[in-house]
Amino acid sequence: MKTQLEAISTQAKLAITEAQTQAEIENLRVKYLGKKGELTAILKQMGSLSPEERPVMGQLVNQAKAEVEALITEKGELMQQKALEQKLKDETIDITLPATEISKGKLHPLNTVLNDMIDIFTSMGFDVVDGPEVETDYYNFECLNVPADHPARDMQDTFYLAENLLLRTQTSAAQIRTMENRKPPIRVICPGRVFRADEVDATHSPVFHQIEGLVVDKGITMCDLKGVLEEFAREIYGKDTAVKFRPSFFPFTEPSVEVDVTCSECGGKGCRVCKGSGWIEILGAGMVHPNVLRSCGIDPEEYSGFAFGIGLDRLTTTRYKISDIRLLFENDKRFLDQF
Repeated sequence: MKTQLEAISTQAKLAITEAQTQAEIENLRVKYLGKKGELTAILKQMGSLSPEERPVMGQLVNQAKAEVEALITEKGELMQQKALEQKLKDETIDITLPATEISKGKLHPLNTVLNDMIDIFTSMGFDVVDGPEVETDYYNFECLNVPADHPARDMQDTFYLAENLLLRTQTSAAQIRTMENRKPPIRVICPGRVFRADEVDATHSPVFHQIEGLVVDKGITMCDLKGVLEEFAREIYGKDTAVKFRPSFFPFTEPSVEVDVTCSECGGKGCRVCKGSGWIEILGAGMVHPNVLRSCGIDPEEYSGFAFGIGLDRLTTTRYKISDIRLLFENDKRFLDQF
């Protein structure tokens, strides 16, 4: 038994010395010192020894176990130290290397123009209101004097979600909700996203942004509309900007106009951007149709009002001379870094 003990002890010490990983060390601990380990097994054989031999043999086994355990502990600590040193070496930061440039966030050009427009109109006494992007046919069309058989519905390719539910085609629906819940005088703008089934190209997108404006009070005239839009155009495009009204048609306004401003590219002289006319169309407007006022519970004999709808995307592209509206939606960092 003594010879067997010496052989196991020698074998264990050699295996521990040659071990290269923490896993190997743990396996050796189990192999020699575990409940079913080789040194433990020798202790279980001591019942076959005489009473005089047992104390001597027990002392030798315990001494061998202590030596193996000490060697395992020492080798484990050495491996932990080497692993820590390697980790520190791998994670060393060379502070002399140039730092990575961190890009700062900034406003999207659409948000910049929107904030400017909100500042302009709130300075003129307008409130900002919002409305749902998923609308009913009633608010998106009927209350705006566009019944089911009206030909104007063909002008807007609508995304229908159900028979009477759709993605709004204009933020004018928010004006209807405002007139239903407020009494005149009313002076609001309604910015937001709108949706139309349109082909994607340099000037069209199925998702775009509008800002609708509405004023309802006693004695409101077309002169008031012209004054508000002239002030808006001068603030956006510059103090020398001129505004021109052209007769048009919208079912929810009467009379209706298209509004042009002098081309920001050529100053009205004529260029490729304005197709030689010197003017760029920026919005539609008009006096609120009496039927619209009446549908919201406002007496058109006592009150009048005007409304206008501004395409935020169109305004942004003309202001910053952006040639393709798709650039506003692609989130290309090279493009956004220019603003």
